[in-house]
Amino acid sequence: MKRNAVLVDGVVLNGPIIDSSSGEKFVEDVYRILMNELVYKASDINQKVCEWQEPEQLKKLLDLNIKDNGEPHEKLLQLCKNVIKYSVKTSHPRFFNQLYAGMDHYSLAARFITEALNPSVYTYEVSPVFILTEEAILKKMIEFLGWKEGDGIFSPGGSVSNMYAVNLARYKYCPDIKQKGLSSAPRLVMFTSEECHYSMKKAAAFLGIGTENVYFVKTDDRGKMIPEELENQIQRAKKEAAVPFLVSATSGTTVLGAFDPLDDIANICEKHKLWFHVDASWGGSALMSQKYRKCLHGIHRADSVAWNPHKMLMAGIQCCALLVRDNSGLLKRCHSAEATYLFQQDKFYDVQYDTGDKSIQCSRRADAFKFWMMWKALGTTGLEERINRALALTRYLASEIKKRDGFELLWEPEYANTCFWYIPPSFRNMEKGPEYWRKFSNVAPTIKERMMKKGSMMVGYQPHRDKVNFFRHIVISPQVSREDMDFVLDEIERLGRDL
Repeated sequence: MKRNAVLVDGVVLNGPIIDSSSGEKFVEDVYRILMNELVYKASDINQKVCEWQEPEQLKKLLDLNIKDNGEPHEKLLQLCKNVIKYSVKTSHPRFFNQLYAGMDHYSLAARFITEALNPSVYTYEVSPVFILTEEAILKKMIEFLGWKEGDGIFSPGGSVSNMYAVNLARYKYCPDIKQKGLSSAPRLVMFTSEECHYSMKKAAAFLGIGTENVYFVKTDDRGKMIPEELENQIQRAKKEAAVPFLVSATSGTTVLGAFDPLDDIANICEKHKLWFHVDASWGGSALMSQKYRKCLHGIHRADSVAWNPHKMLMAGIQCCALLVRDNSGLLKRCHSAEATYLFQQDKFYDVQYDTGDKSIQCSRRADAFKFWMMWKALGTTGLEERINRALALTRYLASEIKKRDGFELLWEPEYANTCFWYIPPSFRNMEKGPEYWRKFSNVAPTIKERMMKKGSMMVGYQPHRDKVNFFRHIVISPQVSREDMDFVLDEIERLGRDL
């Protein structure tokens, strides 16, 4: 090697410089740690959900400083163990904190594959398998929406899917804006409910529409958009000489889990010729259930839909699709830049499989593959069983809340969101004036702190409208049992009865 060395700028170019054997050994050892500490313990209720540490202490425990020289093998393995130890175990049966939870083993295995292959899904030549699996999954999801045809793309989050929809609607209404910019467009106004995801407001800001041009429509006491109020807001915009162009309904709101009346909203959109988008990032998976798909009645009339399989279907973060009813190439026309170093038209295969120009991204993860693998393993029936069970457990929890002293159910759950108060004994005979609510608003945050530091479970809380802080409990994982529902209420009472 030394005798035949080829040097450029003093660097020997002969042979690889990476020690593959040590790297392979590291991967093998880390894989064993993953299996022992995460996969095998994922459903063990005796494990902690989290090992709480304050930020400054955690910085010391993790040894975050980067050094000039690399760390030894055993030190790196210990770092991996520490990362797992001090991270929240979102696969734990008692993690009820977010709109995602649990571990699907088939999806996890698929993620191992894509991480090892490190693909970018923009052209068939570099990602043949993942282009085709994405196409297959999009076709199946479109079928569940009730469309005969359509288009779509997987995006890095429901927020981005919603932004796509706003951009498509604007482009459909004002195609010159792609080349000429905002100066060519009138004052555009979009409509969404008071309960919408905050990404709609961010989309308006990011795309130059302006947050003041997002008109929020009133909702009823269950959090559903009121169609008559939508009509009023549209008329208001027209009187202001603005141009309405999009309505975004929500199927599964973040806090209450409410579903907007899609058919009524679709009628208004057709009347005013507005793009009809449905943010079903959370609630879209109810389409897989014959019992609960009625929650999304009318979704087949939407122009676009955001649907996140990484939420209720447990496909693993991130796995988010934007689905578009238009099949004329609108998605590509709106976003394409026709980069000739990627999307050459004289390739030796069918370039329709080079789908990357539909995306606002260049490099793009193979997010559809894990959903495809999971769906292949469980079938539609298996996914439907998961949804039905999660929603049955939600209804069980709600019924138990109504039976127990000191608990108050705030709304009957429509989906997997259960919102309730725990009222400690010292509050139960107090007059409910301003001082009561000021003190009572501290109950949920205090109990949350105690459960986090104990590591027993995680349940979210928030204020909402005229309601001070309350718990929002989410059921997703098939590892969750009736006993876990009982534990949640027992544990909240144990942690808060002295308040």
